[in-house]
Amino acid sequence: MTDSPQSVPSQQPDPSQQPDPSQQPDPDEHVIDATVVPEPPAPTGAASGGVAVPPPDYTESGVPTFESVRDKIEKRAGTATGAAELDADSAAGRTLEEQWEDRQEAARRKLDEIRKSMGR
Repeated sequence: MTDSPQSVPSQQPDPSQQPDPSQQPDPDEHVIDATVVPEPPAPTGAASGGVAVPPPDYTESGVPTFESVRDKIEKRAGTATGAAELDADSAAGRTLEEQWEDRQEAARRKLDEIRKSMGR
C-alpha cells in the first residue's frame, strides 16, 4: 500500500446538464397561509407577583372545604373497599383467608387444651 495521495479528477458542472429554469419548482408552491395569534397575557399569580388564587376546593385563606375533604375520604374508602374485594377474589387472597381461618382454629384448639389442663 502506498501513502501517496490519489488525484481525483475535478468535476466541473456541464452546462448542458443544468436543469431548465422553467422546469424548476415554484418557490411559492409550499407557502402556508397562516394567521399570527398574539400570546395570551401572563398569569397573575404568586409567581408573577400578583395575588395567588386558591384552588376551588379551598377557601380564600387556604383551608380545604368540608365538601372537598368528604370527597377525598369517600374516594379513599371506595378505593380501599375495591382493593379488598379484588384481593379476596384472587387466588392469593383466598389462600391467605384460608390460612387465617386455619390459624384461628388452631388457636381455639390450643386455648381449649389449656383450659382443660387447668381444670376448667
